[in-house]
Amino acid sequence: MPADARKRARHRLSIARGHLESIVKMLEKEDVYCVDVLRQIKAVQGALSGASDVVLRGHLEAHVATAAERGDTVEIVEELMEALRYRS
Repeated sequence: MPADARKRARHRLSIARGHLESIVKMLEKEDVYCVDVLRQIKAVQGALSGASDVVLRGHLEAHVATAAERGDTVEIVEELMEALRYRS
């Protein structure tokens, strides 16, 4: 994975972790408002989706775009199809 993609994915996952930790703390309170929890869950999902996008783009740029040059187009198509199974 390209260094820039790793850095951006790590950043987005750190954001997700922060939101997740916030949710856990919110749930420790008896008077937690459900809509606030749902909002934070959506924020975690957004950050995870963003990280997934970054990783997929890095894969496309680093491996898929150069598959023909390496002569492994069949293998890379199978690998890409496998990666896409994990997308929501």
